[in-house]
Amino acid sequence: MEKKLDLRLKFLQARYPNAEIEVWSMDEHRLGLHPILRRVWVPEGEQPIASVIQRYKWMWLYGFVHPESGETKAWILM
Repeated sequence: MEKKLDLRLKFLQARYPNAEIEVWSMDEHRLGLHPILRRVWVPEGEQPIASVIQRYKWMWLYGFVHPESGETKAWILM
């Protein structure tokens, strides 16, 4: 990956000589609440019937870091 990154940086610097190019790293994670499993008591031999309302509430967390300076940024989506 480092070889490809170096080649890409050199290409961009040659193509845009007046531009300031920075390298940032990014990672993402999805956080969410899942439905809870419940137990239902039924007489032996009968099919259990349990009503379940599946409601998911997701949150996405994106983190960015600038390796040279150590600057970090976060982006949270709900």
